Amino acid sequence: MTRAIDATNQAVRSVMEHKADGALVARLWEGDVSALASLYDRYGSLVYGIALKGLQRVSEAEDLTQEVFLRLMRTRSYNPHRGSLASYLTTVTRSRVIDRLRAQSTQQKYLNQWHQNQSGVDAATPMKHITQQEQRALVREALTTLKAQQREVLELSYYEGQSQRDIAERLGVPLGTVKSWARRGLLQLRKQLDVLKEDL
Repeated sequence: MTRAIDATNQAVRSVMEHKADGALVARLWEGDVSALASLYDRYGSLVYGIALKGLQRVSEAEDLTQEVFLRLMRTRSYNPHRGSLASYLTTVTRSRVIDRLRAQSTQQKYLNQWHQNQSGVDAATPMKHITQQEQRALVREALTTLKAQQREVLELSYYEGQSQRDIAERLGVPLGTVKSWARRGLLQLRKQLDVLKEDL
């Protein structure tokens, strides 16, 4: 009897929480920023815990947590009729963790290949080496092929020495967005440099 009562009480609590979450999300989509704070209080630790377990880095987990809640606010992709908000946030977080791990793996692969190529250069043929001035020219030329956001982030980082957090504040965008632009820009930059070097 006691178990049946407990189960009933739990079911009632779940329904009430689901309605409360739906109301908060609706307020959020209407522009009530305080609703975002309430949702973060409720589910921030859930999202952060999943992100940290997958990414193994506090800064990355914090960035991803922010990204997930901003996605909830901007995309309006959550449908209360399809399940609980906790399930939705869990699914989105796991998906974004997988995306980041794949991107990191791809970037590391390109970096490893580049280092291997550099170590395999024949040191006995110095004429094949390009000067530092030529390298800088190649980099600047390759930068012109990037998207504006990617190019700006890389230039602010490498030529002005700004941190990604500083760049995010300067451009008024989330830190996760800056990291994404930088990552994609670096991958594209490497491809362009390989093409330009082949033409020398």
